[in-house]
Amino acid sequence: MEGFALSKNIIIAAVAIAALSGFSPILSSSATAQNAPRTLANDPTYRINAGDELEIYVWGDERLQRSLRVLPDGTFAFPLVGTVQAASRTPTDIEAELSKRLADQYKGQPPQVTVSVKAPEGNQISVIGKVRTPGTFSPTRYINVLDALTLAGGPTEFADVGNVVILRRVEGHVTSIHVRLSDILKGKPSGDLSGNKLPELRAGDTVIVP
Repeated sequence: MEGFALSKNIIIAAVAIAALSGFSPILSSSATAQNAPRTLANDPTYRINAGDELEIYVWGDERLQRSLRVLPDGTFAFPLVGTVQAASRTPTDIEAELSKRLADQYKGQPPQVTVSVKAPEGNQISVIGKVRTPGTFSPTRYINVLDALTLAGGPTEFADVGNVVILRRVEGHVTSIHVRLSDILKGKPSGDLSGNKLPELRAGDTVIVP
């Protein structure tokens, strides 16, 4: 009976995580479309990270079409331009810079440049502590702290989900965000959230489940 109770609690936790994270399999196709998660690759406001794979296209010149990876120092090299600083900038920022720096090659007329994130592999978050599969993950969409627990297999039996901590580096300093998930995992989200919003994770965040 004790083993059955434990299994039941795990199932309840998994269902709660899935439902609150947008993973519910019973949603209709129209509801799914309306609530589709924001993907990183299609977001013009996404901040590029070292390790991301970019696709760059200069309109009218197929020779300058490139798929390249941002180096660990946050830069990449592009023909006729040289080194470009990419980390912490948006695809739109990179488009503007490349267009400006290529203008001399096109008789002073800045070419149209398209930059997209082909694979946001630099968008890494870590989940450690009392979860079933701790590790580092590279989600392809924006995720919240519950999504992170899902990626890590969910909390273990003795996890203190009422004291989850998100560590985040901001301008060289580490800040902590405390999240209470105990009621959510029991199917009672109103007791844990202020404004019914879960913290959205950023690249480099570490989620600690004590």
